[in-house]
Amino acid sequence: MQKWYQIFHRSTGLSPYVWVVLYILPFYFIFRSSSTYQVVLGCIMIIAFFACYVLSFLSKGWLVYFWTSMQIMISITMTLLFGYVYFSLFLAFFIGNIRNRAGFVTLYTIHLVTAIATINYGFVSRNPVFISQLPFVLVSTLGIILLPVTTYNRNKSDRLMGELNDANKRISELVKLEERQRIARDLHDTIGQKLSLIGLKSDLAGKLITQDAERAKAEIEDVRQTARNALKEVRDMVTEMRGTSLEDEISRIRQMLKAAQITLTVEGDPHLTNVSLLNENVLSMCLREAVTNIVKHSSASACCVRIEPSRTELTLTVEDNGTGLPKETVHFRGNGLRGMKERLEFVNGSMVVRSDNGTRLIIQVPNVLEQPVKEADK
Repeated sequence: MQKWYQIFHRSTGLSPYVWVVLYILPFYFIFRSSSTYQVVLGCIMIIAFFACYVLSFLSKGWLVYFWTSMQIMISITMTLLFGYVYFSLFLAFFIGNIRNRAGFVTLYTIHLVTAIATINYGFVSRNPVFISQLPFVLVSTLGIILLPVTTYNRNKSDRLMGELNDANKRISELVKLEERQRIARDLHDTIGQKLSLIGLKSDLAGKLITQDAERAKAEIEDVRQTARNALKEVRDMVTEMRGTSLEDEISRIRQMLKAAQITLTVEGDPHLTNVSLLNENVLSMCLREAVTNIVKHSSASACCVRIEPSRTELTLTVEDNGTGLPKETVHFRGNGLRGMKERLEFVNGSMVVRSDNGTRLIIQVPNVLEQPVKEADK
């Protein structure tokens, strides 16, 4: 439940001045009575209602339903004695803030039935207050019906949005953790192995330098070559970790296709704005693999890259006029297609391969837009 002193300004969509009027109205109805007994009784019930209202927001468990039941009883009594139906709006809003579905349905049904029955009794008994305020009573009845449902659905949507934002944060952390583990594996499998080899060959060269100078010289040369290979692998890893934008990748494939004497046509803007860095990097790697396949296997003379952004996803189409792919290759076997499919599945993307008078590769990834995280209700 929300804190009682925050609810009116943030969650109802109504001006706080409307609620101030609803606070004052019961006293207007009470002091219209000529009986001192009724005035005192009315004031006591008003104070009791708002006390129960605050306690309902502050309580937990069964006490919430107890204080709400007290409010319903006071609202019925105020309606019958003074023709004041507007407490039902406070109850409608409060019931809409109950998270438990069973509790919400139960209280909503009880409140709706009792409020409508009380209002009908007022009209049947020809209460002059109901007759004189017929438009306001009808509006209040509409509020009793709609306000709990809209408030409940809005709060549920806000909670789901908060859970979605939390899930996105956890996914982001898991992606970072997986990337750290991958880097650790790469370092262990490549750099660690080569450093061990360098150490062994250095020890061997130190032992052979006085016994067999030529062999020691060969071992030192192997150490030098191994160190160069290790440095190259480190540079390749750093380059891969930096990621590649689609715009930069298109510049690279343009040079590759030009060297292969394949004409490149680019349709759409390669400068992406609504796609996350992770998705763009995956797109770039898929585009690189697709163009590499075209150069190596397609015998094509022309290639077209089409970029089609929409509100929810980005579609990248790579098409050539080559010989096409064998039937078994279309089902993601060979030529890096399986690796591309796995990368796209990681970011909830998809890939379709069509081979008819050439090859058409259709790649789709979702647009990931960060949404502001609302302040969590306490």
